[in-house]
Amino acid sequence: MNYVILTGASRGLGEAIAHKLLHEKMVLISVSRKPNEHIIQEAKKKGAIVHTILFDLQSIHDIHSLAEQIFSHIDLSRVDSISLINNAGIVAPTKPIARAEHEDIIENVHINLLAPMLLTSEFLKRTKDLAIEKRIINISSGAGKNPIFGWGAYCTSKAGVDMFTRCIAVEEEQNEHPAKIISFAPGVVDTDMQAEIRSSSKEDFVDVERFLALKEEGQLLSPDYVADAVIDLLTTKQFEQGGIVRINQK
Repeated sequence: MNYVILTGASRGLGEAIAHKLLHEKMVLISVSRKPNEHIIQEAKKKGAIVHTILFDLQSIHDIHSLAEQIFSHIDLSRVDSISLINNAGIVAPTKPIARAEHEDIIENVHINLLAPMLLTSEFLKRTKDLAIEKRIINISSGAGKNPIFGWGAYCTSKAGVDMFTRCIAVEEEQNEHPAKIISFAPGVVDTDMQAEIRSSSKEDFVDVERFLALKEEGQLLSPDYVADAVIDLLTTKQFEQGGIVRINQK
């Protein structure tokens, strides 16, 4: 059996990815704050297996317990492949760091960086002896390479995800049964996150008009299109170990 662990499946890109994983050859383990009834109902119609775990990823001290729940649904004696897609993320606070609340900065780094790090750690510990296909896809952002006014926490956390990906790739080289890992920047996707960005004031986010224009000019990528690229990364032989890739490189 093939397993995929997916965070942030309740909406946006995560929801689009989840829909594409609903078939008889895959078991989806969905981790999100809220259940997605559309995914649950579609899985029932298709006879697909989905395990939904409700969890707030800013609760980083409970990640070990989350991993226990996740792996309770996985029969390691009968697994053919297993993948982790660290997709969940938030952009807030979208304002200069001097005006941002400490709690919002902490939540951003917990969800965008620390949770993926800890989940990856748990994933590697529990699968290290399995001689099977193991892949980790970290959803990153071009913001991890470019400083953006008002996005200090988001840019920093995504840059951290990229470097973490590179470090794990180096570490896995030493293992007998290494996991593959990549960081994937999906471009500007038409999701609720983009709507949140467009609602920012120009005082807090000086580039807001550029993002408004992207929407008005129809230049946003659809979640379905980007989800196809993520699904391809689960099986493609063109997998750059430790790579930091953008969607236009696919």
